[in-house]
Amino acid sequence: MRSILTVDDSASMRQMVVFTLKGAGYEVVEASDGVEALGKAKTRKVDLVITDLNMPNKDGIALIRELRALPDYKFTPILMLTTESGDAKKQAGKAAGATGWIVKPFNPDQLLKTVGKVLG
Repeated sequence: MRSILTVDDSASMRQMVVFTLKGAGYEVVEASDGVEALGKAKTRKVDLVITDLNMPNKDGIALIRELRALPDYKFTPILMLTTESGDAKKQAGKAAGATGWIVKPFNPDQLLKTVGKVLG
């Protein structure tokens, strides 16, 4: 079973993502910010990371940079799931190593399609 780490400071947003992914048969690990996510990623390898951009303690861009520095996560797909849709933010996400970008509010079918695509 493929595992996905979802990172968002909004509990309701995490619930929606978890509900969508679990319903499609994925195992889901949750984190409420970048610090917690990094800790979980280091103790348990996941197949995909879906992270919010704006979070307390460590934002999505910083999280992506730090994950990409770990050998286990050099090539792991990382999707940004955020309300931000500006080109500057997208460029910053890409520069940090984000694989793709999904704008909130997300469509569950679109999320699953994107996840399926990046997981191959």
